[in-house]
Amino acid sequence: MLLPGDEWYAAECAAYNLATQHSPAIVVGATNPGDVQAAIRFAVSYHLPVAVLATGHSALSSSGAMLITTGRMDSVLVDTESRIARVEAGVRWQQVIDEAGKYGLAPLNGSAPTVGAISYTLGGGLSPIGRTFGYAADHVRRIELVTADGELHVVSAEREPELFWALRGGKGNFGVVTAMEFDLFPIDRIYGGSLFFPGEQATQVLTAWSAWTMDLPDEMTSSIALLRLPPAPEVPEPLRGRLVVHVRIAYVGSAETGARLVAPLRATGPALIDSVAEMPYAAIGSIHNDPPMPIPFHDRSTLLREFTPEAIDTVVRLAGPDTQSPLVVLEVRHLGGALDRRPEPGNAIDTRGSAFLLYAVAFGGPDQAEAFNGYLTNLVSALEPWSTGRRFVNFFSAVDATDEGVRAGYRPETYQRLVDVKKAYDPRNVFRPNHNIRPA
Repeated sequence: MLLPGDEWYAAECAAYNLATQHSPAIVVGATNPGDVQAAIRFAVSYHLPVAVLATGHSALSSSGAMLITTGRMDSVLVDTESRIARVEAGVRWQQVIDEAGKYGLAPLNGSAPTVGAISYTLGGGLSPIGRTFGYAADHVRRIELVTADGELHVVSAEREPELFWALRGGKGNFGVVTAMEFDLFPIDRIYGGSLFFPGEQATQVLTAWSAWTMDLPDEMTSSIALLRLPPAPEVPEPLRGRLVVHVRIAYVGSAETGARLVAPLRATGPALIDSVAEMPYAAIGSIHNDPPMPIPFHDRSTLLREFTPEAIDTVVRLAGPDTQSPLVVLEVRHLGGALDRRPEPGNAIDTRGSAFLLYAVAFGGPDQAEAFNGYLTNLVSALEPWSTGRRFVNFFSAVDATDEGVRAGYRPETYQRLVDVKKAYDPRNVFRPNHNIRPA
């Protein structure tokens, strides 16, 4: 247990998103479920809200709360016979990828292998191979968590099914998850990688990609992004210090079929870099190549019904080559396929039926928040004609931490059902430094 002013307090509170500074009243570095139980009981006795930090990619302020950090809970166990992984609360995806890969298996990890496996899955989990298999939360078998009364629950479709439903899509509103079991898939290689085109061709490449997505098998998952890359030596020379269009490819199938499917994209023009080829699944993080080191950033997202030429023109007008856009990344992910199929038993993920996800990121500290958030708000507003009006929970931003923002992640009936579960398991809203579902 650490208090403000203690030597290791700042290091224990450090998050991936440096735009959010944590200042909890108390921070507890948990090593096991017993630590989590004791911490929650202590917090409740002193009327402190409870926040949780694994990696802090989607960090919200924990000011005045008890902050439980889970990074020391990092065990990964793979059952090769049942193809199930059991991961503890602080595990990052690269650990699961590496452990499962020893047996020719793969998880439905995120695009950034440094993201925490638990929080990602509680928010739904949109994998680079998601169109093939669905959301990560669709394949959870069992969840172990500590609720607001300090009790440890083992939750599944058979045991406390309503809580099991809510946890898979409702994020961290119902307790502190200490471990989770989920399916693995018999994949050791995919056909994937990146195509980079000059930013000056943004309209052409975005248009070609959007048309290309209209007739794809579920085995093909892709996204496209406008990237403003710095003139840094670690950036490959053809991309250094310029705006580029980055097409990301992940095909679960043969290299021969994958190459045939990707051919129309390659035909849009000479690529600055073409790394799309057969690759080991263990290298899947290289497709998006998200920064591994902590950075300060501000972000926003929206779900789209369609990505029409008019929507593309709007994106290029606001973030294309002839703008002074502050965005480092503006990406559009292709959804559909297995992502639209509801699992049995169901869960609280409420984005099925959306065609695309748009996500925008600007790098900068707290002093730039007002300017960046103004730009991001204008961007999302400009895309309203093509929006579903909802957002995906995994991509909630700090600005979305309002009643209206959280409700945008769910249909009204789903949100009310989540409220009912919240009332049952956390009626005093102990777990509230989050994208909060209020019990009343």
